[in-house]
Amino acid sequence: MRKAADAAEEASNSRTFEIVARAGYAVSGLLHVLIGVIALQLAFGRSGEADVSGAVASLASQPVGPLLLWACFGACAALALWQLGNAILGERTSSKKLTKRLSAAGQAIVFAGLAATIVSFVMGQGKNSRESSSDFTLTLMSAPFGVFLLVAIGAGIAITGIVFAVRGFRQTFKRDISLSSEQSVRKFQVGVGVVGYIAKGIALFLVGLLVVIAAMRAQPEQSTGLDGSLKALREQPYGPYLLAAVAVGLIAYGLFLMVKAKSLRT
Repeated sequence: MRKAADAAEEASNSRTFEIVARAGYAVSGLLHVLIGVIALQLAFGRSGEADVSGAVASLASQPVGPLLLWACFGACAALALWQLGNAILGERTSSKKLTKRLSAAGQAIVFAGLAATIVSFVMGQGKNSRESSSDFTLTLMSAPFGVFLLVAIGAGIAITGIVFAVRGFRQTFKRDISLSSEQSVRKFQVGVGVVGYIAKGIALFLVGLLVVIAAMRAQPEQSTGLDGSLKALREQPYGPYLLAAVAVGLIAYGLFLMVKAKSLRT
């Protein structure tokens, strides 16, 4: 076991592996930019799916779509493994280190899920995430204590959204990246971080809110994921303008993730 742990640690410290893993942030950034572009189109009355599935489908439709998706899958899978290594092998000497390890575990789950979504499209089995969200909600609601669990999940997503927004306002994301010494580049890094984190927070809060509403009303069809949340926002007073603002923010968050891929502190 000790040899296996040493081998895993050596692999996670490999410079080549780190470069590939960092590319996972760039892939996530690209998908957020595409989601933001689709959401912007929705704000102007066009159709589309403003979520990960819609973004991946957009990539798949390109001339070199399959090759592009395989590359994206590899980067996200590598990042998931890298973060899993950080979660397992990270230091345990303080509460701060424990928080970092828990954060790494969460990111490992997120990027593993993203890799799974990408490979499902490569294999021709990609699903509409709006329908998948509703089906998952329906399945969970039929289970014992499923409603309470759904409310907890929805509340957790909404709270995560609030945390994202607070990070944007307080600019605590700056701890994760190496800021440039050039003032113009530094302003860009901070600017896309502030706008991006706030917009991402709003989007997550809306997703969580719809999950809670679907559970409380026993209407699983209302749990429609990010795409349904953004389309619901469009139907509100001044909705198209609000949706356009969130869309621009999601594009900014995507740009921040690309910045993070290059300047992440380790």
